[in-house]
Amino acid sequence: MFLFDMDGTLIDSNGIWKDVDRTFLARRGMPYTHAYYEGVAHTIFPLAAQFTKEYCHLEESCDEIMAEWMDLARGMYAKVAVKPGVRAYLKQCRAEGRDMAVVTSAVPEHCRTALRHLDLEKYFRNITFAQELQLEKKDPAIWLAAAEKNGVRPEDCTVFDDSLAACQGARTAKMRTVGVYDDYFAQDEREMRGFCDVYIRSFEELLLPERKKR
Repeated sequence: MFLFDMDGTLIDSNGIWKDVDRTFLARRGMPYTHAYYEGVAHTIFPLAAQFTKEYCHLEESCDEIMAEWMDLARGMYAKVAVKPGVRAYLKQCRAEGRDMAVVTSAVPEHCRTALRHLDLEKYFRNITFAQELQLEKKDPAIWLAAAEKNGVRPEDCTVFDDSLAACQGARTAKMRTVGVYDDYFAQDEREMRGFCDVYIRSFEELLLPERKKR
C-alpha cells in the first residue's frame, strides 16, 4: 500500500505556513528564525501552538493561537497547486491497482479542502489525521495506526513524504520510504537521499514513459 503525505508532497502548500508564521510573528515584533521553524515545522497544530506560546512568551491560549493561524490561512487551501507529476502518478498507480491513502499532519479542514479543490480525494481509500490521533509523524505509532486502519502489514507499505522526521518514523515502523523534495525542507535533501529507500525531486521521475508523453 502507498501512504502519501499531503503538505509539500502532493500539494505545494508549505509556503502557506511560512507566510502565516512570518505574519503571526511580525504582529508581535518578532523575527522568523530557524529555531522557530524547527519548533513548528515537523509537528501537529496543537503542539506547534504550545511551542509558539512558550517560545514567544505569549499570554494568548493555544486555542487563540490556532484560531489566528486558521484565520491567516483561510481560503489558501482552496487555491493551492498540485505538485508536478502528482496527478499523473496517482492515475498511474490507480491503473496499476494500487491501494493508496493519505497520512497527514494538516488540519483536517485544510486537507479536505485542498484534496476536493484539486479533485484528488477520489484516489485515496481514506485519510489518517495526525492531529486527530494526537501523534506526530516522527512517531512510528501513527504509521502503525495507518497500516491497521487499512488492514495491511507495515512492511507492505511505502511512504511518500517530504519530511525527514516523518520518513524516520515510517522506517522505524518497518515501512519503505520515498523522500520527496520540497523547498521548505531543502536543507535536509542530502540526509534524506542517504536515509530513504528512494529519493525524488519530482513525481515526474516515477512516471512510465507513456505517461510522460501525456
